[in-house]
Amino acid sequence: MARYFENCAGELASDALSGFARAHADLVGYDAADGFVTALHTAPARLVGLLSGGGAGHEPLHAGYVGAGMLDAACPGRIFASPHNRQIFRASLAVARPEGVLHVVKNYTGDRINFGIAAERLADAGIACGRVLVDDDLASDSEEIAAGRRGTGATLLVEKVLGGAADSGMGLGGLVDLGTSVAGRCRTLAVASAAHHAPADGAPAFALPPGELEYGVGIHGERADRTRSWQPLGALVEDMVGALLEALRPGPEEPVVALVNGLGAVTSLELYGIFGELTRVLEARRVRLARHLVGNYVTALDMRGFSLTLMVADRAVLDFYDAPVRTPALSW
Repeated sequence: MARYFENCAGELASDALSGFARAHADLVGYDAADGFVTALHTAPARLVGLLSGGGAGHEPLHAGYVGAGMLDAACPGRIFASPHNRQIFRASLAVARPEGVLHVVKNYTGDRINFGIAAERLADAGIACGRVLVDDDLASDSEEIAAGRRGTGATLLVEKVLGGAADSGMGLGGLVDLGTSVAGRCRTLAVASAAHHAPADGAPAFALPPGELEYGVGIHGERADRTRSWQPLGALVEDMVGALLEALRPGPEEPVVALVNGLGAVTSLELYGIFGELTRVLEARRVRLARHLVGNYVTALDMRGFSLTLMVADRAVLDFYDAPVRTPALSW
C-alpha cells in the first residue's frame, strides 16, 4: 500500500492544479470555476488557439506545457479521467483566435466524446474548431482493439511541433494537417516492473510475479497482452527500439526525435542509462538521432516504468520543434 499526501479523496487533482497555478503565476492564468489554465504570454502572430487536456496523474502533461511556444490552454480532468466538455468549451472560448481553436486529443473514448461535444458547442457559437488525434501506442495497435491505438508519450512531441507552427501564423487547416501527419509518424512503447498505486486506497493497479515485466503497459495502468521475463537493459531497449523502427520504417535520410520518458517512479540514473542504450541501438541501425528528451514528461502517477517514443522528422518538423518555448515544464 502507498498512501498519497492529500487533503481528502477526490481533491488531489484540483488541489494540485491550484498549487501549480500559484507556483507558475508568471506563466499561466487559472480559472478555478471551470478548472483550466491559460498561457499569459503567446505569440501575436497566432491565428489559432491550441488546447489540450486529459486525466490528471500524467503530470507535467498537459498543464505543464501551457505557455509561450506551446499550448494556449489545458483542461485536466480527475485522475485518469477525461475533462468535462464544459471545461473544454469554456477554455476554448478563452483562447480562440481569429481562425478558431485546435484541440489536441489523446485517443481514449472519454476524451474523444467530451472534446467532440465541446467542438459541437463551439460550432454552434460560430467558432471554428479542428482536432488532431494522437494515437501512438504500439502495444494497442491491433485489429482486435476497436478504439485503436492509445495516445501516450507522442502527445508532448505533437504539442511542441504544433506550438512552433502556430507561432509562425499557420492557419487552422494547416495545423490539422501538420498535427495529423506528425502523430502518424510517432510510435511509443512502454514497460513497467510495478504498477501505479490508486490514490483512493493506495493499492497497486495490478501485480506482477517476481522477475516479470509488463511489456506494453498503458499510461492508465492498462495491462499488456503479455508479460516477459526480466532481461538486461540493453537487450530490453534493443527489442523496444526494434519494434518502434519496424512500425515507423524511417527512410535512409530521415532522422528521428526520441523521448525517453519516466512513468513516475523510475530514477534519472536509470533514464540516462536507458538513453545510452537507445543511442547505441540507433547508431548500430544507422538511424540518425536529431533531437532527444530524457526525463519525466508523461507520467502515470507512481508507476515504476518507462516509455520510448520515436518521431520521424523532416526539416520543417524539426524547425517547428526547435522554435522557442517557455512553459513550466519545457523551455529552450
